[in-house]
Amino acid sequence: MKPSTIRRTGADKVFDTVNVIIMALLLLVTIYPLYFVLIASISDPFEVVQGNVFLYPKGFSLDAYKNVFDEPRIWIGYRNTIFYTITGTLFSLFLTIPSAYALSKKSLPGRSLLNIYFLIPMYFSGGLIPTYLVIKSMQLVNRWYSLIFIGASSVYNMIVTRVYFQSNVPEELYESARIDGASEIKTFVSIAMPLVMPIVAVMTLFFAVARWNDYFNALVYVTKNDYLPLQMVLRSILLHSATALENLDTSSMDANAVKQAARLSYMAEAMKYALIIVASLPLLVAYPFVQKHFVKGMLIGAIKG
Repeated sequence: MKPSTIRRTGADKVFDTVNVIIMALLLLVTIYPLYFVLIASISDPFEVVQGNVFLYPKGFSLDAYKNVFDEPRIWIGYRNTIFYTITGTLFSLFLTIPSAYALSKKSLPGRSLLNIYFLIPMYFSGGLIPTYLVIKSMQLVNRWYSLIFIGASSVYNMIVTRVYFQSNVPEELYESARIDGASEIKTFVSIAMPLVMPIVAVMTLFFAVARWNDYFNALVYVTKNDYLPLQMVLRSILLHSATALENLDTSSMDANAVKQAARLSYMAEAMKYALIIVASLPLLVAYPFVQKHFVKGMLIGAIKG
């Protein structure tokens, strides 16, 4: 027997049409800024400044990228950021996953008090100056490892992971493991962890993106150029270009010198877009490889959490 066909009314068709139009507009609003940054970064700087770049590149040029990569600090920043991202993400996972596992156990003594203890700093902080004084007293200012330790733990991410443990690891599995004589570490590694890999992938992405984009901790706690991450290097390059152009005195220049100064001004504008691509490309490349686990982890947590 063939299943009955659902009859769609005119209102259903109108709703679908409007829904498709809205989703298409949202997609355009989301994708176009990134597309514009890309085409602006490979267009002639003069065309970009004049506002002539809209749908496709004009006057193809890679000068902006050449100027960016000619700066040796870029490569130092890349090296530092890759190191901070990998080590910082691993350290954050080391703090988050075991603590979420422990707090998900109903048999944990003082579990409610511990949850409250973790929630308090999620909503209240001591402020920037007291935090800086504490970090300074711990001799973590101007240390390469300070950018790994500072802000390594996220209470919000820990709570999300804890809920995932509670929703996807049955308590009966823990009881069976105890009956079989498995230790707590054995239970965590061999039983719980294989069942929560989707949320581990989600947390990995969250921590990695936060580490890659972080500049504020470096701005406050690090002044040595050898320790600066990529985001601070890019910020320094942009500020240096803008300051040099503002302080440029064209009153005593001839026509060729003024033309060269204008070209530098246009190039500084184009470099902004090239720097955005340089800073964002690694994450854009890495995201498709964890997208499946990311979506699965978020959906399961949303349904069962």
